[in-house]
Amino acid sequence: MTAEEPLHPHSHLFRVRHPEWAANATIYEVNLRNFTPEGTFRAFEEHLPRLAAMGISIVWLMPIHPIGQVERKGTLGSQYAVQDYFGVNPEFGTLDDLRHLVQTAHGLGLRVLLDWVANHTSWDNPLVQQHPEWYQHDAHGNLVPPVADWTDVVAFDYTSRELRRYMTDALLYWVQEADIDGYRCDVAGLVPTDFWDEARLELDEVKPLFMLAEWDELYPSGGLSWEEFNSDTKLLERAFNMTFGLRLHYLLDHIAEGKARLEDIDVYLAAERAKYPPSVYLMHFTSNHDVNSWDGTEYERLGPLALPFAVLTVLLPGMPLVYTGQEAALSRRLQFFDRDTIGWYTIPLQEFYTKLLQLKRRHPALRNGDTSSRFRRLPGPEQLYGFLRGKEGATVLCVINAEARETPLTLPAEADGTWRDVFSGQQLLFQQGDELSVPGHGWRVLERQ
Repeated sequence: MTAEEPLHPHSHLFRVRHPEWAANATIYEVNLRNFTPEGTFRAFEEHLPRLAAMGISIVWLMPIHPIGQVERKGTLGSQYAVQDYFGVNPEFGTLDDLRHLVQTAHGLGLRVLLDWVANHTSWDNPLVQQHPEWYQHDAHGNLVPPVADWTDVVAFDYTSRELRRYMTDALLYWVQEADIDGYRCDVAGLVPTDFWDEARLELDEVKPLFMLAEWDELYPSGGLSWEEFNSDTKLLERAFNMTFGLRLHYLLDHIAEGKARLEDIDVYLAAERAKYPPSVYLMHFTSNHDVNSWDGTEYERLGPLALPFAVLTVLLPGMPLVYTGQEAALSRRLQFFDRDTIGWYTIPLQEFYTKLLQLKRRHPALRNGDTSSRFRRLPGPEQLYGFLRGKEGATVLCVINAEARETPLTLPAEADGTWRDVFSGQQLLFQQGDELSVPGHGWRVLERQ
């Protein structure tokens, strides 16, 4: 493929150990409130075998805690306005129901992450009255939200050692009581990194966890501007296994809008590699709960490129995310503060995701954070984006077409030999200079073991 890459100058700083099972993992975000008509742990649990068969490895549950009443938005409120860190939202079920879900998931080879909101609470969380010194206040002594628009929550002040102890104990509780496998941490970069570093050490004494930070040091998150944004949190050095790949996500949106070009993906990949060694995990996606509800569905934002770009998020280096309903071709924005149940009457993209995610799971060249896997961009027409990913002779070839007309890609010498088309199952034999036809607004994915 390509010559051996030089060692990243800061590789020694990244000390997080990834569990072996995460090397070929894909993550699925569960919007529990809207997943089933019942909106409960038990009802969702019935979907776990289907998700496991699709190739999912990690199930991320949006926050499961009781939701604040004061300053509540909508009828049911934001799941990120936590009223009790040690409680279960009765809409979803009981602690025993959660334990049963986790146990069932483990039996299917799945891991479970809880969504954790360490940065802020609801106005009526008892901590507001019990420990007002744990919160941020303005010059007039008033509680403040972390971001102006988040009027239903108030921000913690992590200069308090007592708050840090409380929050660490709360994190430990769910590992010990429900046997969860890790956390997705909301706006993690707004919480001091040294808190996460310290908490991670205690958590790993109970069991090795997988920690996902909602942050991207390459792009602002959490409603922040570039001026407010911290691009050097060091979250991935000792505390977190993975952060969001927000910069790639928004780049794909901009390409679909005609504001960027496919070749800008190469600029992104170079920026990622300059920032991090290859062992670091970033999570790539075309939708999640925030994107779907506030920016629009992938069909609104990406149009005919929704599925080609989904292919890229699975097969480019990084861990792919699938959001609730994407396999059902969900084509509406889900209500964020109210019930808005998905109908699973048909699941037209189940096979599409299964083929991609099972390829991700089995192919040695696609392992997450593998420093010996090689990526090579394929030259071709500007409307095509193609690449090879290979390891020890096992290779995946991926090409997507951003235009409506069918377009051929001339194959290089590295493509010589026999391939299998992942979607059709067809066996193909190529020699240097042969052409691979790519359908308009389509893709070709080939594998060679």
